[in-house]
Amino acid sequence: MFSALRMPRAIATRGLALVAAAFLAACDTVPTAGGGPRIDAGAPVAVALLVPGGAGGDALVSRSLENAARMAIADLGNVQIDLRVYTTGGNAAGASTAASRAADEGAKIILGPLYSEAANAAGLAVASQNINVLSFSNNAAIAGGNVFVLGNTFDNTASRLASFAASRGKGDIFVVNARTTAEEVGRDAILRAVNSSRARLAGNASFDFSQQGIVAAVPEISQQVQASGANAIFFTSDNDGAMSFLAQLLPENGIGAPNHQFIGLTRLDVPAEALSQPGLQGAWMALPDPQLNASFRDRYVSAYGSQPHPLAGLSYDGIAAVGALVGRGQSDALTRSALTQGSGFVGVNGIFRLMDNGTNQRGLAVGQIQNNQVIVIDPAPRSFGGFGF
Repeated sequence: MFSALRMPRAIATRGLALVAAAFLAACDTVPTAGGGPRIDAGAPVAVALLVPGGAGGDALVSRSLENAARMAIADLGNVQIDLRVYTTGGNAAGASTAASRAADEGAKIILGPLYSEAANAAGLAVASQNINVLSFSNNAAIAGGNVFVLGNTFDNTASRLASFAASRGKGDIFVVNARTTAEEVGRDAILRAVNSSRARLAGNASFDFSQQGIVAAVPEISQQVQASGANAIFFTSDNDGAMSFLAQLLPENGIGAPNHQFIGLTRLDVPAEALSQPGLQGAWMALPDPQLNASFRDRYVSAYGSQPHPLAGLSYDGIAAVGALVGRGQSDALTRSALTQGSGFVGVNGIFRLMDNGTNQRGLAVGQIQNNQVIVIDPAPRSFGGFGF
């Protein structure tokens, strides 16, 4: 009953957790730059790592990003990377200054920054010097020109799950989102994914991002879902926001398993206590390659004595891509054409490739919550020639 519900982690004051770190509004559009610098592949290649620095959470993620980068360098064998770490203060001005300094000191490519406004500023600062930026952001709005985003985008997740749903007979998809900027961006990604797959858009409903807004909207949303003929509900909310509420209230209004497959654009297994929520049993979500990611985490703990930040793998992936290209021994290894090679790269989150528009594609697994744990029901692809690509 509603009396037992608890708004998770102050919904009225918090947005999507995944947006808080990496998805921030872009400033300006980075102008299209040249292909990239020429390098001496026989000498150590200077790679700048831009991290927030500072204290608290920024210090934690900064340390984790640097540690992961150094792990990747150690795994490269004979490829020589001269890693140079710069702090940005987590803001655009600091990122611009750090990027300019890195370029002046000989960096051939920039890895980072984390926040999208900072990444955008870094790209602008070095565009005229023909240096590419592999940012840790997942904000596709800043991608383009000399800026690439390494973070997993909404489009990647939506595409993987919409295609999978259609293949499993759950392709009549109804989209539910809160009326927030981040969730509307997520909604749009789902709509694109549905339109480009064999799925069908059954409908879309939204709600005010508040406790009262959710409670008021659920009866009408339930009626719309029933009338639409949908057999899957694709949610943009996470468990720090509205998802825990929706997962309880919708089944109480006749929407849920087995007639309606719940699908999450975000990780529905976070926080861990969400795994025991009855309404989320059977729900689908996309995951990084579990085997590769688990191996990375184990190695990181062995090397540094603590768990890596969830974004640390992006730093490893960036170095892995740079190392793979430099290892070919060609002077154009860090140009746009080299970075966007169709075969992509293998990182600790699975396969990935950088696209001409600055975004990326990642090979994701599909997981399902079963008996209070996540079970992989469709493995991550190991090449870009398979399903979903």
